[in-house]
Amino acid sequence: MSMRLFELMLWAAGNTILLSAISILIGFVIGLMVCAAKVSANPFLRIPGTLYVSLFRGVPLLVQLLLIYNLLPAVGIMVPSVVAAVIGLSLCTAAYQAENLRGGFQSVPRGLLEAADMVGMSPWKQLVRIRAPIAFRLTLPALVNEAILILKASSLVSVVGVIELTRMAQNLSASSFRPLLFYSVAGAMYLVICWAVAGGGSIAERMLRTGSRA
Repeated sequence: MSMRLFELMLWAAGNTILLSAISILIGFVIGLMVCAAKVSANPFLRIPGTLYVSLFRGVPLLVQLLLIYNLLPAVGIMVPSVVAAVIGLSLCTAAYQAENLRGGFQSVPRGLLEAADMVGMSPWKQLVRIRAPIAFRLTLPALVNEAILILKASSLVSVVGVIELTRMAQNLSASSFRPLLFYSVAGAMYLVICWAVAGGGSIAERMLRTGSRA
């Protein structure tokens, strides 16, 4: 493989990382809101939150991407294909992150919350100082795993015309008639990226455990 072709693969890998990172961050924000809705005592919040999670976890991501890509122009919203891809990935990962966060918040020991009530700590302070830090620490492995899944699932956005790692491998394979080479390089790049994310998650877990003991 020439240096120029390898640089194209690296550029596409950078697109994959950027696309996935933006989608994961947006999905985390949406997931927090959906999580809050699902645990709410208000049925007008809880029912839509439950339906959201069921919908986006029940429909394949590929179908979601194709629906969003075709639905937006149909309602008069013209956006680049990369924006449609980010919307699809974000909405999908939000449903999974919401469930991960819900499990984390429900795992916060009741004794800590009762002790906070006894000392007069407000619900907001309990959330910021107790519930959120513990829930985040408990759900971090699941959130890292979801990030890795989205990184790999981002290959699906090639169907809506986004040039990321898989699409670049397809294009170069078609033009050079060397599919084994380019798909092998793409697979190796995905593996390195996922290893890096998993390693970063492990470091963050150790730092959180050390901080909780301090």
